[in-house]
Amino acid sequence: MKVGVVGASGYVGGELLRLLVSHPKVEISMVISRQKAGQYVHRVHPSLKGFIDLTFSPMDTEKLANSCDMVFTAVPHGKSNEIVKVLYERGMKIVDLSADFRLKNPKDYVKWYGWEHPFPELLAKSVYGVPEFHRPDIQRAQLVSCPGCMAVTSLLAIKPLLENNIIDTEHIVVDSKIGSSGAGAKLSSGTHHAMRYGVIRPYKPAKHRHTGEIEQELGLIAKKAIKVSMSPHAVNLVRGILTTNHLFLTKGASELDVWKMYRNSYKNEPFIRFIRDKKGLYKFPDPKFVVGSNFCDLGFDIDDDNQRLVALSASDNLMKGAAGSAVQNMNVMQGFNETDGLKYTPLTPV
Repeated sequence: MKVGVVGASGYVGGELLRLLVSHPKVEISMVISRQKAGQYVHRVHPSLKGFIDLTFSPMDTEKLANSCDMVFTAVPHGKSNEIVKVLYERGMKIVDLSADFRLKNPKDYVKWYGWEHPFPELLAKSVYGVPEFHRPDIQRAQLVSCPGCMAVTSLLAIKPLLENNIIDTEHIVVDSKIGSSGAGAKLSSGTHHAMRYGVIRPYKPAKHRHTGEIEQELGLIAKKAIKVSMSPHAVNLVRGILTTNHLFLTKGASELDVWKMYRNSYKNEPFIRFIRDKKGLYKFPDPKFVVGSNFCDLGFDIDDDNQRLVALSASDNLMKGAAGSAVQNMNVMQGFNETDGLKYTPLTPV
């Protein structure tokens, strides 16, 4: 199958190319970058030298539609919707890695992103790209919107508990810590080494835009409105996310009960791993041990004194939080083996 990647010069675009060059059923036909047009891909992504001989092309939706069977769009939020609209009308299958089609209610774009969606009719046609939540819909979809990296990492930890109706849906607290690659390749004063190294920097401690996704998806499970309080922090990593999700129990639940909930929810999921070891240093999920992989590691602890369940989840923000999810969604859409191009062990040590 011939695929194209729009926005291929960024961190997510480069990670997507890394996965696609070794995918057994994919040929990369076109890579697009307005800023890097005419340059060889390996000049921007040196790790791909010897794997891909293409040069970046300028944006040309007509050429893209004629030369590809499926397109990935990995451009900044607010820039994807017009590209997707044109390709969708051409009947092409699209996996979008921006936020432009994640939210179902057009009013939520005003609330969380500060702009009105130009194509609200497409929101209902897009499928939120978490196979662990929406696999049958993804199989039938023409347009799949990949989740936000912190959103999916948190959602996977909370889903089994909400399904079993044991947590207070009015008080869900998500504390998320993310590496520097989550900010993208565009430079800013905060990305300079002297300003970025060694930090534990809170940003948007209230009203972070990924909150909207979490509330939307948990609300679909609970069939009612959910309240989520999310606070992200930039930490001294390049790749990786750890979410500490504070959930308050409405029913008694033992450690064994909670394990059964997680296993029943994810027993056939190829990219979910359970981490809880009573011995050794690595007792709970740690993003250090998912780097370069599409795994999301899940674990928990119970605070009996306060009826609090601490659900922990770790992922690589460029993989399960972006490019890995995109390839997993492509596999589901096309009927490929879901692990094609993705079944790699994480890199250790990093």
